Amino acid sequence: QVRLVESGGGSVQAGNSLRLSCTAETRAFPTYTMAWFRQIPGKEREFLTAIRWSGVADSVAGRFTMSRDAKSQTFLQITNLLPEDTVTYYCAAQNGVAGKGASYYRDAPNYDTWGQGTQVTVSS
Repeated sequence: QVRLVESGGGSVQAGNSLRLSCTAETRAFPTYTMAWFRQIPGKEREFLTAIRWSGVADSVAGRFTMSRDAKSQTFLQITNLLPEDTVTYYCAAQNGVAGKGASYYRDAPNYDTWGQGTQVTVSS
């Protein structure tokens, strides 16, 4: 079972950019599809972007860009931060995903491993 650890959250000024990191503690990292979601307390997790080993699987349009390295990390770059980006961001992982349409990646229950979340606070 993979363990995910997010980092990079904090307090930033609106208009700036921020990069969040997610470290996957597993030797099988290339076999995992990784994703980023965010969640306002009391609401469902909102999909942002997902990436397979071969590249981006799906992504919402706009200011969120995901990448991954060859070893263990994925990254979420958020540009032009807005006060409404003040939420907790979660990294998610699912092993062995293949042959799925784009809608699969947007569904939080399809991921069986989650990080603890990292809080981003954007001030105007």
